Amino acid sequence: MTASFAQLIGQHQAVELLTQAIAQNRVAPAYLFAGPEGVGRCMAAKCFIELLFCSQIPDSKQQQVRHRLQLGNHPDVLWVEPPQPEEKRKAAPVIRIEQIRHIEQFLSRPPLEAPRAVVAIESAESMTEAAANALLKTLEEPGQATIMLIAPSTASLLPTLVSRCQRIPFYRLDFQSLAQVLQQVGYDRILSQPAILALAQGSPGAAIAAWQKLEAIPSDLLAKIRQIPQSCYEALDLARQIDRALDLETQLWLVDYLQYCYWQKFLAGEMPQSPLEKLETTRRYLLCYAQPRLVWEVTLLGLTDVEMLHEMLSYL
Repeated sequence: MTASFAQLIGQHQAVELLTQAIAQNRVAPAYLFAGPEGVGRCMAAKCFIELLFCSQIPDSKQQQVRHRLQLGNHPDVLWVEPPQPEEKRKAAPVIRIEQIRHIEQFLSRPPLEAPRAVVAIESAESMTEAAANALLKTLEEPGQATIMLIAPSTASLLPTLVSRCQRIPFYRLDFQSLAQVLQQVGYDRILSQPAILALAQGSPGAAIAAWQKLEAIPSDLLAKIRQIPQSCYEALDLARQIDRALDLETQLWLVDYLQYCYWQKFLAGEMPQSPLEKLETTRRYLLCYAQPRLVWEVTLLGLTDVEMLHEMLSYL
């Protein structure tokens, strides 16, 4: 394994394919880095660019190239990602046709310093239909350039795009590799959180993101969330607190977290029925932008004693 890829853990097949492409001078005009989010796809793309640019220059100049790549200001690299919408969660971020046209302009000139220009498109699955169709022409005639699409799977892209790319597969990490990554980046405390590890499913990036979500929830609220409400009043009060304290993105993550926590209670016989169906309904309504407090009220009331709920309704 080359020094450029030393920090990438657990993706041996991807590293082998990319390093051999450079060693044999058979770099493809387009690649598809396909695999789950948070397992090293973007890191691999950056390592590949570094190795590609440094493989044919003297050692004395390599450090300067690495420094420029780390700063993100190399003239022959264009990194494209969907811009975040101004109002969070009002619309999913997408890559638009204007960004693809900017890629075309970038590739219309020859590379200035490197052996070839490189374009990386992160979250390529978010391209609009117009943007994806516009990219087809560029993939057919990329010129002196390499284009890397980063996406979760081949199924998430147009087949015509996939057919023009060499696929580089990425996989979820085993526990040992996951632990190594988390220790390397200073998040080894996550290893004592079984719920986070279960939600991560072999993705260090997902584990870190989940941990950050968990840390953002007030400790007193988190303690209440982990327990099943024992009365209708507790359920309604908890719904109110969730709505006030957590934004919609965190609430959506909370659904996943509760599915794990409540499922463990169900398996231990602490819940009379499986909560998974109720929580999937919660997720669906939150994604439809229903009023979050009302959604949580219905969910949490449904998890309380059914007889108690009937008693409350009898007074209405």
